[in-house]
Amino acid sequence: MGKQEKIVSMFDEIAGTYDITNRVISMGIDKSWRNKACNLAYGFYEKKTIPKIVDVACGTGDMITYWQKNAKENGINLENIIGIDPSVGMMDVARKKLPEVEFIESGAASMPLEDESVDIISISYGIRNVVQRQEAFNEFARVLKKDGLVVILEFTKNEKRNPLDYITDFYMRKIMPKLGALISKNKEAYTYLPNSIDEFLTQDNLSKELKEAGLEPIYVKGFSMNISTLFIARKI
Repeated sequence: MGKQEKIVSMFDEIAGTYDITNRVISMGIDKSWRNKACNLAYGFYEKKTIPKIVDVACGTGDMITYWQKNAKENGINLENIIGIDPSVGMMDVARKKLPEVEFIESGAASMPLEDESVDIISISYGIRNVVQRQEAFNEFARVLKKDGLVVILEFTKNEKRNPLDYITDFYMRKIMPKLGALISKNKEAYTYLPNSIDEFLTQDNLSKELKEAGLEPIYVKGFSMNISTLFIARKI
């Protein structure tokens, strides 16, 4: 089993407890991060009718509900939203929550979507699980319309500049894996999480990779002691 298959299988196993675990380990703050991401993206896109949003690594469909809710609140007509994920277990949970949404089993690096057919692509807390990350960004650029947006929310690794940064690091390494393991009964999955952040995820790295794919970062900001970063990039 390759690395990507192992990751998918791990998410199949924790699908049932994934939503509640996320809420607990982020202390509920991920709700405000998601709302902010949707609101800012709608503001940058400046269209009142949006034919298609695709949420990649959609998991249990959490981010889709935020796109829908914020579209209503902003008076935006969101015609179609699609969830894409390689984990069947996660999408089974999503389908129960969102029976009206279309879900497609697929990885991020090769999506069954037409060229220039999507207005906004989002991936929240999923890009660290994509092994072929540059290929995924190239794929996002392929399926996005010109001036379309990529919206990424992710845990990021930052230089430790002050005492708060050390507290954040301690929480991510020591507390979060234990909380996740306790709720999900899967220690491996939540030990993997902080390790996966360590490997590559800095704001500079991600911005550089987006640019290489022809996606120009227009907004990059860390939230909550830089635990989470929001990237919004436009296809140029």
